[in-house]
Amino acid sequence: MEVKEKLAGAVTTPFWLSTVEQGPACPALSGSVDCDLAVIGGGFTGLWSALKARERDPGARIVLVEAARCGGEASGRNGGFCAPSISHGVSNALNRWPDEAERLIRLGRENLDELARDLDDYQIDGGFERSGKLNIAATPWQADGLKSMARNYDRFGIEYSLLEGDALRERFDSPVYSTGLFEPNYALVNPAMLVAGLRDCCINRGVMLHENTPVTALKQESGGISLQTAGWQIRASKVILATNAAVPLIRRLRPTIIPIFDYSLVTEPLSDAQLAGIGWTGRYGVADSGNQFHYLRKTADNRMLWAGFDAIYHYGSSRERNLLYREETFDLLARQFAEAFPSLSDVNFAYAWGGIIDTSARSTFFTGTACGGRVAYALGFTGQGVSASRFAGLTMLDLLEGVETERTSLSMHRRMPVPFPPEPFRSLAVSMMQKRLAKEDATGKRAMLLRGFDAFGIGFDS
Repeated sequence: MEVKEKLAGAVTTPFWLSTVEQGPACPALSGSVDCDLAVIGGGFTGLWSALKARERDPGARIVLVEAARCGGEASGRNGGFCAPSISHGVSNALNRWPDEAERLIRLGRENLDELARDLDDYQIDGGFERSGKLNIAATPWQADGLKSMARNYDRFGIEYSLLEGDALRERFDSPVYSTGLFEPNYALVNPAMLVAGLRDCCINRGVMLHENTPVTALKQESGGISLQTAGWQIRASKVILATNAAVPLIRRLRPTIIPIFDYSLVTEPLSDAQLAGIGWTGRYGVADSGNQFHYLRKTADNRMLWAGFDAIYHYGSSRERNLLYREETFDLLARQFAEAFPSLSDVNFAYAWGGIIDTSARSTFFTGTACGGRVAYALGFTGQGVSASRFAGLTMLDLLEGVETERTSLSMHRRMPVPFPPEPFRSLAVSMMQKRLAKEDATGKRAMLLRGFDAFGIGFDS
């Protein structure tokens, strides 16, 4: 079957939206308002921030504004991989903050535990499954990378199983992959269900939520912050900026992230026999080990999400909506799917969509304050925000309260990432790095330029 046929009729909105009943939008702001805390952005970060702010101060007047619908951007367009990490994994923690790696790893694992408890306490059905993650390698050098990961896991007491040969085929049988590392302490969520649950919790606890209310300007005034919307003002004592990959309202933050487009396919439902034929009978997620990597998982009705590999930057940090659909990437993903799973080569794809990743030059989110400590922000999640967004929300609330906690004392929050250069140098730098990363995937040899960036804590991952 031709690739075009397998993609014919694919829906271009995220599959996750089909799993929730989307009711009417919360009313747009229709008059000026005063509040104790304004949260800008209705994705994971903003919703967690508002909910945790309500926990801390039951009587506070909290307003959350979202430019469109809650979860309509990155939070509703990702794969739902919910990591036990706030630092983009153990290796990234060791490479960037070796003196704090043990603390970062512990805090990441605690954050996942606390997120699971929150979902239970709030009775949120976010499709949460702590079913593990299988990391797989296609080349000898990627296999060596998994063995290095295993040594790091031993160092920090992280449970894992290193799999080769029949042991791997029992969990995942593909002619492309030869080695695997399975970690049981890893979760998956349904992003749309999680957003819906957090949104309902905020509304039920008195957070004033306004959708279809973009904020166009942020200004410090005597005694607080003024937010400008279409014809109305929000006057807030404190503000949380949780706008993810959107253009930051604070100008000095704009060079700290770039929008990278990532793309996903979801198949028609697969039978038990089809899944058994590729050895994938468990509910764990899977990711391969290249710089250009795929991530894949099952949905509740046994569709397969097959995503990643291409990470596309568009000149001028363009965020145009038409870029969410990229036919050449969908075709490439479909061809790679057939190579990885020959027995599924005739499977059709029912969904094909794109999303934007807010990428920082160090692969982790960062937080800080502005406007005399009245505004807190979190940006740069680099594709690892499903669980880290909760930790970021708590960190921003700590910063606004002016208290030093274990969260705020982390080095990752005390220094901004290296900014991206302006155009045309930005596009040239991204292109140059991507070509060298692709060459490393093909040869196993890391270019001198990449090693130099490593030394300065600069990376390009998703």
